Amino acid sequence: MSSEPEEEPVSVLQRFEKRLEGLVEGAFAKVFKGVVHPVEILNAMQREAEAHKAILAGGRTLVPNRYVIDLSPYDHSRLAPYAAALAQELAQSQAEFIGEQAWTVYGDVIVEIERGDGLDTGMFRVTAEVYTGGEVAPVQQPAYDAPAPPAYPPYEQAGGGYGPPQQHGGGRNVRLVSGDGRTYPLQMGSTVIGRGDQANLRLPDVGISRRHARLDFDGAQVVLTDLGSTNGTMVNGQRVSAVALNPGDMIQLGTTTLTFRVDG
Repeated sequence: MSSEPEEEPVSVLQRFEKRLEGLVEGAFAKVFKGVVHPVEILNAMQREAEAHKAILAGGRTLVPNRYVIDLSPYDHSRLAPYAAALAQELAQSQAEFIGEQAWTVYGDVIVEIERGDGLDTGMFRVTAEVYTGGEVAPVQQPAYDAPAPPAYPPYEQAGGGYGPPQQHGGGRNVRLVSGDGRTYPLQMGSTVIGRGDQANLRLPDVGISRRHARLDFDGAQVVLTDLGSTNGTMVNGQRVSAVALNPGDMIQLGTTTLTFRVDG
């Protein structure tokens, strides 16, 4: 007779732990002894999905499909040989969790594990975002449809509140303007700002991380998400994790200031 309660189905977390046991013959148990454990990361990813829910037109619930895990330098170095395998397991388990909640994502669930400079051993950071692969997300406009005020904000903001994101018509052009007058038009989809090769919008500023922040434009609004940058992202003088931008907002990354503009 089984000792497990029959009325309780096996949870996503339990299945995840079981798969980890057989992965690389228990190496994870040694790697994570006394430091961050994969189950803690998966728990945090589930919380991020819950926190970043947005109601789509038609009543569907959209949650992030891309999760960047920043580990402390020490944890990252210990994990390096197993990072790809762990990322795959985390993505599979998160996809199972999202499916059980009957939530919607764009494409596949993606997990990336990176080195988070400045994090103490045993600490980690999870950045969640809606990733469309640079293509137009196949949803009705406006993408974020709020039947009632509590549905906003769809993205959390650290250190302060804000109201419903201002809707920008799909026919309008949105752009960033730097202090020296340079203009950076934003395309539909996702744009990464940083000083590294992977950035779509590269800025030669030593105070900016290689992948510093991301802008997601769905035709209705632009959401700015900090990607766990070293020096943080400021909007109108306030540090943010993610925020829907309004015309005239001042974005500061490192020593660079960009003004968000909407034409039309």
